[in-house]
Amino acid sequence: MISLPPPKADILARRAEIVASLRAICPNGPLGEGTISEATRLKPYETDGLTAYRMPPLAVVLPTSTEQVAAVMRYCHSQGIRVVPRGAGTSLSGGALPLEDAVVIGLMRLNRILEIDFDDRLAVVEAGVTNLGITKAVEHEGFFYAPDPSSQLACMIGGNVNMNSGGAHCLKYGVTANNLLGLRLVTPEGDIVEVGGAHLDAAGYDWLGLMTGSEGQLGIVTEVTVRILRGPEGARAMLAAFKATDIAGAAVDAIIGSGIIPVALEFMDKPCIHACEAFAHAGYPLDAEALLIIEVEGSVAEQDDLLARIREICARFDPISMKVATSAEESMAIWKGRKGAFGAVGRISPDYLCMDGTIPTGELPLVLRRIGEMSEQYGLQVANVFHAGDGNLHPLIMFNANDPESFRKAEAFGADILKLCVEVGGCLTGEHGVGVEKRDLMHVQFHAHELDQQRRIKSAFDPGWLLNPHKVFPLQVAAE
Repeated sequence: MISLPPPKADILARRAEIVASLRAICPNGPLGEGTISEATRLKPYETDGLTAYRMPPLAVVLPTSTEQVAAVMRYCHSQGIRVVPRGAGTSLSGGALPLEDAVVIGLMRLNRILEIDFDDRLAVVEAGVTNLGITKAVEHEGFFYAPDPSSQLACMIGGNVNMNSGGAHCLKYGVTANNLLGLRLVTPEGDIVEVGGAHLDAAGYDWLGLMTGSEGQLGIVTEVTVRILRGPEGARAMLAAFKATDIAGAAVDAIIGSGIIPVALEFMDKPCIHACEAFAHAGYPLDAEALLIIEVEGSVAEQDDLLARIREICARFDPISMKVATSAEESMAIWKGRKGAFGAVGRISPDYLCMDGTIPTGELPLVLRRIGEMSEQYGLQVANVFHAGDGNLHPLIMFNANDPESFRKAEAFGADILKLCVEVGGCLTGEHGVGVEKRDLMHVQFHAHELDQQRRIKSAFDPGWLLNPHKVFPLQVAAE
């Protein structure tokens, strides 16, 4: 079980005074209340997508500008108050989990598109703009924003930066880090800093690279400059169904090993196939143990060539069936099932842990086989759905939230999967971040001196460790 630190008694004792000061900075306005302190109204902020853990915060502020964020940070820094930044709360690692003595800064009201420059292929947006909202703002000119996490309808670009989010199409276009040009952020002391901008390769240290994926530990992102891309001439998806998960894993490795880079290469196992088909009616083969969704793009001739080569590779692995979409509608149906997978699995089990580890694609057959063995060992069902092309696994471990022993076993199962990922040459997280979920496993991947070096970076930006505290770094460090 994940432990949380005790609250600071002096901060709790001054709660009324702190709320009044925050309300002076973020007062009520036309959008509603700017500072929230009532117990019932704090309930939506007590957890994020990792709903197994909950903690109501001291208060929530909802600023409407970078300047208000900076004012809140200056006040909290001066008073020694912990701060937790929050976007849409879709984090699956507890990245936005508050503390009892912490102020949550919700960024959902910073939701303006500030600039679109089609000539230079960039957009400047506030941190509360949704991932999909960027594409919606530019698609009328044939452009799009490439990273597409499954939660793209709700998740916000500020959170995507904090977790370096990916998505199904990151195989070709890269993750958030590969699609950023600049950030505007607020430091723990309340200073406003510009990093990067409307250009490539800024001089000096790569602060943009450091901030991306830092999980809200070093500053609060309020504005983002992203790269937008011209949309492809066309795209088509295909399905390839197999008799076993490790066979499908071998097919993935063969496709990537051939030098073909599809736009997306996604994996589902049987439990996930059945749940998604019941939801989307996409025509998924229900007799398959594993299914690959493969998408290519380009001209019709390019699509035909790539699909023919991929079909030839898949044929070597004795597939149950292969099907190529013949229309945009069929491709959309295929993706509707995949995009709705996490919700669809709720038809099987309302409670599950969504893991996130990354492995070399050549290890897929072994890792999938071992996950199956662990499932039997722990007596818990698991559904696999993930970005197979870059080895980013998302096993969904099903458990009964009303049974503490079931939850304990699910956490142990998940920890064993992540340890296996590291063992075969991968890492603890691909796109969900460390948060609190993987915090106490960091010593599995890093030596004590490596974690100490990372702590020094955190301390350089946030000497008081007030910003999103007790995330990422383990409370206990293993000896060398």
